Amino acid sequence: MAGRWAFSALYTAVLAAGLAGMPVHVRAQALDSLPIATDARVAGDDKETRLIVDLTRKLEVRAFTLSNPYRVVIDLPQTVFQLPSKAGDSGRGLVKAYRYGLVMAGGSRIVVDVTRPVRVNQAFVLDPKDGQPARLVLDLAATDRESFMRNMAQQAKALPVTDPRKKVEAVPQTSADPRPIIVIDPGHGGPDTGAKAADGEIMEKNVVLDFSMTLRDQLEKSGKYRVVLTRTDDTFIPLAERVKMARQRQAALFISIHADSLPKAEGDVQGATVYTLSDKASDSEAAKLAEAENRSDVVAGIDMAREPGDVADILIDLAQRETKGYSHQFARTLVGEMKSAMRLHKKPLKSASFVVLKAPDVPSVLVELGYMTNKNDLKLLTSDGWRAKAAGSIAEGVEAFFRTRMAGAEAASR
Repeated sequence: MAGRWAFSALYTAVLAAGLAGMPVHVRAQALDSLPIATDARVAGDDKETRLIVDLTRKLEVRAFTLSNPYRVVIDLPQTVFQLPSKAGDSGRGLVKAYRYGLVMAGGSRIVVDVTRPVRVNQAFVLDPKDGQPARLVLDLAATDRESFMRNMAQQAKALPVTDPRKKVEAVPQTSADPRPIIVIDPGHGGPDTGAKAADGEIMEKNVVLDFSMTLRDQLEKSGKYRVVLTRTDDTFIPLAERVKMARQRQAALFISIHADSLPKAEGDVQGATVYTLSDKASDSEAAKLAEAENRSDVVAGIDMAREPGDVADILIDLAQRETKGYSHQFARTLVGEMKSAMRLHKKPLKSASFVVLKAPDVPSVLVELGYMTNKNDLKLLTSDGWRAKAAGSIAEGVEAFFRTRMAGAEAASR
């Protein structure tokens, strides 16, 4: 997989898979028709800085700023990013770093982390000319916080922002199909890569998408469940929308799939962990992980003030003890099955306040498959054989959970 935010061969494969229902020549045309970002560079100093992105054709863009942390977001039509390895890992002048990716069908985004409050002087795309490619130009100038906040408020009124929540799949019509619905949630996506391997090449968002698709196939093969993925390609989905998908479908289970990381200074930890929801984290590691995962929307340039009001309702509804009880039961069952196929963390059952686990009426767990920063775990995470075996153990955990629930329901009815 190419650099931190770069387009990869896997992205092409996933995108092609999403077009699998089309004839071959139509799929090729759909892929070829997308604009391509081929290079990027930053110039300037801590007073004025310019970001330039080379494109295969001219397109429309719009830029806006966000605070806490300070960011500049550029929305553009769906674009294939074929930038150099590690592009965006570092910047210059007012630009600290930048990232990019798909945020909805037909829409891509570049998120620029800046070192201080800035003003967007201009954002435009130059026509290709004299053998030079089309060029996206973003000019930034340093400003003070008061001016930054005032400009941000004005732009919010004047320039509607593309809303990635429109990506949500249509809710299926009521069906006579009695099989339980299981929602599998591949973490991260689009400009939010999640954790990275030590070499910076392998990204969590791709690892967990591969695993989630394998798990979906394993569950569907049994014929006992209907399975929905929150994303099937390299697209970013806001955290609240992932929860909403499960609630709207009245899912029987929600399983969020992730892969952890740990700074070198904190040691070399390995193994899988299963998390359930708790307002109080089970340990400091769980607390740090939840804080990092809950910042996915910020990483992707989503204005948290615009998130749906459901979040407030969810926080109130957390008093529903039955759902929490089922979540803990499923987590324990899952660990029991996973230990036969996967290396587990020394403390495999943990809890923390993850946003994606806050559905009050859907038993939910978050599975960290292993550590991207551990060589042994990384080797397994990228192995087709391990992926199939590990997904099989989780599928067995799902089967055991429903078997136990059915047995309990039958005993209660007697």
